[in-house]
Amino acid sequence: VQLQASGGGLVQPGGSLRLSCAPSGFALADYAIAWFRQAPGKEREGVSCISETIGNTYYADSVKGRFTISRDNAKNMVYLQMNSLKPEDTAVYYCATVASDHLCLFLRGFASWGQGTLVTVSS
Repeated sequence: VQLQASGGGLVQPGGSLRLSCAPSGFALADYAIAWFRQAPGKEREGVSCISETIGNTYYADSVKGRFTISRDNAKNMVYLQMNSLKPEDTAVYYCATVASDHLCLFLRGFASWGQGTLVTVSS
């Protein structure tokens, strides 16, 4: 089980990016899916999660109101729309399966992920 994140890049503060998450050979609809990020010298941070069963969404306080997670089961994709980006959002972003909807609520329990995508917010 692996996932591929894409869509990162260099953006100015206040700008927007949409990250995409594509699976390798399985249906994303069968899992809760999270985005987490890791900046140099910092701990991994859970950013957002969408549950498997009902599609409930959860966000870290640091991104609430700016980021939106969504899933398109027909296309087998999960997205992270990031608006009003700040320099502190700079990190490598990963998408991951989550072990349960309960852990999704707490933005923990990342089970499988793959290559991340670099987001750099700078003027």
